[in-house]
Amino acid sequence: MNEAIPASVGAVIIILIGSVSITDLRMIIETISGAAITIMATIVMAIVLESFGFFHWTAEKLAERAKGSGIRLFWYVNLLCFLMTLFFNNDGSILITTPILVMLLNNMGLKNHQKIPYLMSGALIATASSAPIGVSNIVNLISLKIVDMDLYLQTAMMFVPATLGLILLTCLLFLRFKKVLPKKVPEQVKGLTLPSYHPLKLSPMTYDSEKDRSRFMRNVLLFVLSVRVSLFVASYLGISVPLMAVIGSCILLAWRWAYLKIPPKDMLKKTPWYIIVFAFGMYVIIYGLNNMGLSDLLIEFMQPMVSGSLLHTSVLMGVLLLVMSNIFNNHPALMIGTFTLMNMNLDHLSLKIAYLANVIGSDMGSLLLPIGTLATLMWMHIVRKGKVMITWKEYMKTTALVIPPATLFTLVVLYYWVSWLFGGAL
Repeated sequence: MNEAIPASVGAVIIILIGSVSITDLRMIIETISGAAITIMATIVMAIVLESFGFFHWTAEKLAERAKGSGIRLFWYVNLLCFLMTLFFNNDGSILITTPILVMLLNNMGLKNHQKIPYLMSGALIATASSAPIGVSNIVNLISLKIVDMDLYLQTAMMFVPATLGLILLTCLLFLRFKKVLPKKVPEQVKGLTLPSYHPLKLSPMTYDSEKDRSRFMRNVLLFVLSVRVSLFVASYLGISVPLMAVIGSCILLAWRWAYLKIPPKDMLKKTPWYIIVFAFGMYVIIYGLNNMGLSDLLIEFMQPMVSGSLLHTSVLMGVLLLVMSNIFNNHPALMIGTFTLMNMNLDHLSLKIAYLANVIGSDMGSLLLPIGTLATLMWMHIVRKGKVMITWKEYMKTTALVIPPATLFTLVVLYYWVSWLFGGAL
């Protein structure tokens, strides 16, 4: 079942019982619209890149860079998944890269147990990589709007702690899978074909020579990087971030139209619009529960966590969101946590560090169980379609070892990084 369906049913029930008014709905639309536009724009960019054959090219480059080493391939796979989420978003990264990795690993002739380290570590890193910058996750963007924190400040406070946490997570995953990783893999792969279940299902662009192909891909990458940087510049200057994302996507669509003669109308069918419906439905549900008094109950429970030192605030709030995300899913958990924080009358610095701890708990800590995030649920579905068998038990045997220490480490580093940034303000 598409995840937008239960979210929509829940939202309709909340509206029918009168917990959310028409005025509330207008406010909700205003709150999520910017985040939804930004995320959709980045997904459109990913679809255009696949039209250019970018992901086929990436898979081939992964095999080349590995130089026949299964260990080197492990590090390159995780780097790819980190960059994909950084340049696009976590759900898009999972939807696009997982089938490509399955295609690559099948082409290399690896056995099922040899594929698991690459696929699982790639999924965990891709999902957790939405923590360093708010623009890589729609619920992070919505929460940023609620706490009135701009993208530039969020990245300044979060990028270093979250990236260090991701490095630790990758190292822990490597230690976990070291004995299973194949020592040798093929140095080159030929005849890569996207599986039928890939969300884009496109025939990639052809090139006159490999040199022309590599040059074109580098130019596209530079453009995507410039668009990503422009979002932070726009945030710093007070310019609309969604507007910059839309402009970048339109330019890339025009580029594709000029090269491949493909008009932009295919985006209406290929863009996963249900993400907007899901985000809207979940926000309505959480907003309705907040109007019913959920925040009042949570304030009584959470107030002691934020009344002590900021180190306690960071660790305790992050752990709380880890637990809530794995019970309820990270989207509603982060929204509940954010609403509650806004009703606590915290000073600006305490609010921001508590919010960022919530993000770490919901983006990284939520990976303990497959149901913690939509991205991991989609990933489990995709790998099964690719005939790679990964059970919940196998998944949890790994995440129980790597997620708690990586999350706690990131929460502690967050406190010390913010302490250094703000100095005497603490």
